[in-house]
Amino acid sequence: MQTRLFTYNRVDTFVHRLSGFTKLLCFLILTSAVMYTYDIRVILGILVFSFTILRISRIQYRDIKLMLIYVFVFLAVNFVLTFFFSPEEGVKIYGTRHVILYLFGRYNVTSEQLLYQTTKFMKYFSVIPLGMVFLFTTNPSEFASSLNRAHVNYKVAYAVSLTLRYFPDVARAFTNISLSQQARGVDLSYKAKLSERFKNASLLLIPLIFSSLERIESVSNAMDLRGFGKYKTRTWYTSKEMDKEDYIAIAVSLLILLLTIFVSVYIDKGRFYNPFIK
Repeated sequence: MQTRLFTYNRVDTFVHRLSGFTKLLCFLILTSAVMYTYDIRVILGILVFSFTILRISRIQYRDIKLMLIYVFVFLAVNFVLTFFFSPEEGVKIYGTRHVILYLFGRYNVTSEQLLYQTTKFMKYFSVIPLGMVFLFTTNPSEFASSLNRAHVNYKVAYAVSLTLRYFPDVARAFTNISLSQQARGVDLSYKAKLSERFKNASLLLIPLIFSSLERIESVSNAMDLRGFGKYKTRTWYTSKEMDKEDYIAIAVSLLILLLTIFVSVYIDKGRFYNPFIK
């Protein structure tokens, strides 16, 4: 399963047919909309839209299961730590205080804090499907050519392409090293103690780093031998012109951003949606 992380998925869908530059631009626009507002109604709308696009992309759950688990654990830890370090942040933001449950000391569960932390949780979670769609539906070579056509230096564009290609290679190398170490008796199973598993897992980093450096050196030498960077411009094997579908996708993303700003400025009278003020 790990070897499938961040791997380009070749499927004929509307999302796959968009140019790499279009998908990057739409991702940045929609992410900006999510980060701008703290209106949970708008955020939930974008979340539904994100999962709809993920569904249209026909990305299999088994390909993103591990990533979703890591993200959910991170967000859950962030949720707990936010309450631990700032249990009254929601009260400060919304200006009211409705206690639901008293715990101990200064720790009270309030409606304002729950709304603030739930909104924050949904903000982060709504961006995840967009990132997955971008990673799984974008051909790295086509994306690099799209960036270059948008007047990004081709060296930078090619570096981005190599980065996208490198993710599955690292995941595959990590899996191979893990299996090799387990064959030598290194216990990484759930039967071992947590401290022992953590120590054994750290042993995988050294061979992973050295194998990565070796791969980087090989790629760098191959590019130098082929004269990469000698000329100011270059041609591309994979290139895609923007068409009607690309402009529609950009227009829809911009519309969502404008609606988000409109709701924040003219309805909420600020970035925060406050249902506690009648």
